[in-house]
Amino acid sequence: MLVRRTKIAPKQLITFQVNGQFITARSGESVAFAALAAGVMPTRNNPVSGSPRAPYCLMGICFECLMTIDGVENRQSCMIPVAEGMVVYSQDNKASLERLDDN
Repeated sequence: MLVRRTKIAPKQLITFQVNGQFITARSGESVAFAALAAGVMPTRNNPVSGSPRAPYCLMGICFECLMTIDGVENRQSCMIPVAEGMVVYSQDNKASLERLDDN
């Protein structure tokens, strides 16, 4: 688990939701960092195997941090700063035959 080295001053607090859980973060932190610090794991599942995935590089290169942010899927959560009232969900992108039949 990721741990912050300093406490968050009350005036810097941002509250947002991840998977229905309210999380407190510091203004300026990325969604991925705040989720990791709160113990949210995984942030997504592999679309082929369904294996759990989590942020790796935290700088926008690996795409392991993809989450649904304010209704938009496949957002790189390490590149998006937290915002008051933001709603975030982990992604379960496992392919299914049912989805393929719909097309």
